[in-house]
Amino acid sequence: MTSPTRPPQGAIRRRTAGGASVVVLTAFALCFGPGTPLTPPAAAIAAGCSGVESDFNGDGVRDTAIADPEATVAGVQRAGLVRVVYGGGKGTLELSQETASVPGAAEAGDQYGYALAVYDADADGCSDLAVGMPYEDISTNADAGGMQIVYGSPTGIGGGKAVKEHIQGETGTLGGSAETGDWTGYALAAGKSSAGTPYLLIGSPGESIGTVEDAGAFFYVSGTAQTVVGNHQDTDAGGAVPGVAEIDDRFGASLAATPTHFAVGTPGEALGTTTFAGGVAVFSHTLVSGYPKPLVGLGQDQDAVQGAEEVGDGFGTSLAMVPYRPSGATSTTESLLAVGVPGEDLSTTVDAGAVQVFRVTASGSFTQTAWIDQNVEGVDEEAEAGDFFGQRVAAANSSPNTVASATTTRLAVGVPGEESAEEHPEKGGVQIFPLVGAVGASDNWIDPGYGIPSQPAPRQLAGMSLASSPSLLYVGMPYGPADGHAVYGFPWNVASGGAPTQTWKPGEAGIPAGDVAFGAAVR
Repeated sequence: MTSPTRPPQGAIRRRTAGGASVVVLTAFALCFGPGTPLTPPAAAIAAGCSGVESDFNGDGVRDTAIADPEATVAGVQRAGLVRVVYGGGKGTLELSQETASVPGAAEAGDQYGYALAVYDADADGCSDLAVGMPYEDISTNADAGGMQIVYGSPTGIGGGKAVKEHIQGETGTLGGSAETGDWTGYALAAGKSSAGTPYLLIGSPGESIGTVEDAGAFFYVSGTAQTVVGNHQDTDAGGAVPGVAEIDDRFGASLAATPTHFAVGTPGEALGTTTFAGGVAVFSHTLVSGYPKPLVGLGQDQDAVQGAEEVGDGFGTSLAMVPYRPSGATSTTESLLAVGVPGEDLSTTVDAGAVQVFRVTASGSFTQTAWIDQNVEGVDEEAEAGDFFGQRVAAANSSPNTVASATTTRLAVGVPGEESAEEHPEKGGVQIFPLVGAVGASDNWIDPGYGIPSQPAPRQLAGMSLASSPSLLYVGMPYGPADGHAVYGFPWNVASGGAPTQTWKPGEAGIPAGDVAFGAAVR
C-alpha cells in the first residue's frame, strides 16, 4: 500500500480565508452550475429544532448530505458541492463555495465536500454539517486545506448562524502555519461525548512536524466554544501520543469515534524497517491539560494483535467505531473498533485485504475480538489478489444502551477491487458482518447487479463510499457509468443480493440532474 498521493497541482489560488480534495485509493490511485443562496424550500421550514440526529431543519425527520466533490460549479471544474436532501420530500439545497455566506470561492480542483461529518456543534438541537476541503489553497500555500461548519436551523441549513471556518494561518482558528500539502480536512469525525460535550476531529495527514514531511496531525475541537488543540505523534500533553512522527506516516488520514473513545489512523506508519505497515492510536474524550487523553496504540507488531507487520499493509487505512456494552454491564463505556488493512497479503494472495476488530475498555485496555477476511470459515466470497478488502469500513450499533449482539452491532466492509481479474475489473462490492460472535454466521454480500441496482461495469469501485446510521447502511456509487451514480440505503440486516429501501439519485425526487461523482461522501 502507498500513502495518499498528491494530485497534480494547478495554478496557485489566493484567498484570505476559506476548498479542495481528491479521492485516492491507498493502493490503486484514482482521482475521483452556479450555487444558490442559502434559502431553503418553504416546505422545509419547521417550528424549532428537534434534537433528532442528522436533522438540519428541525422538523424531526432525518436529512441526508451527499457530496459530489468532482462537480463543476460556476463553470469551474472539480470545484465540488454538497446536496442536502431534506427528509419527508421537503426539497433539496445545494452548498458550495459559490453559495451565499459560504467563505471562499469555487476554484478548479477544490472538490468541496471531500469529507463530511454531522453533529450538533452549538447544542441547539438542530444538526450541523461539517464539510472538509483538504486541498483548499490558503494564500500561496496550495492544498493547505481546511473545513467549514454550516449550521442547521428551524429555517433550514445555513438559515441561522454564519458559517464557521477552521483553517491554519495568521487569520485561522487552528493555530500553526498553513503549509503546502497539509490536507487539513482530509478526514472528519464528530459527535457528542458521554459527558454531553460536542466534539469535532479534523485530520491533517500532510502536516509536517518540524522537518518531518507528511508526518500528519489532527485537531480536536471541543465544546460549543469550539476550543481547538492540535495533536501529532510527538505531542506530550495529556499523555504521550503513541508512535513517533516520521516521514509519510499520514497520522490523521482516517478517524472514527464514539462518545467514549476516538481513533486516529496512521496508514503510512513504519514499524521498525517495515514501511507503510500502518498503525492506530486510541484516545479518550477526557481532557488533560486541555488535550484528549491518549490511551493505547495498535499495530501488527504487537503480540496481542493478530498478523505480522508487512510492507504496504496499510493498517488503519479505514476505521469504524461503535459503542459496546458487554454482558453484565449496566452502562455503555466500551467501544468496538474495526480497522481496515486493505494491503494485507493472505499467504500468496497479494493485497487481498482484511479487517481486525478490537474491544476497547474505558481505560484503554484492548483485546482483539475478530479477524475478518474472505477466506475465514463461513464467510461468503473468496479472497483474491487486488480485492483491497477493508479499503473502507462503516459500522452501527442500533441499540447502544443494551447488551451488544450480532443483530444490533453490524459492520460493512468495502471491497473496491473485487472482480479484479474477471469480467468487470474493479467492479467492487460490500460485505456486511456481525461485530459480535462468529463473523461468518450472518454475513451478507451486495454488489452492482446483485442488490446494488447499478448495472455491473468495470471500475465502479463499489465499497469506496460507505456511511452509516443506526438503521441504514449508505452505499455511494460515484464511479462507473453515469447512469449508475446514486446513493442507496440498505437495512443493516439486508440479505445477500437484497434491495435497498431508499435511493438518492441525480434527476430523481427533486435532486438536480447531472453529476460527476455524486455520492463520493455521504452523511
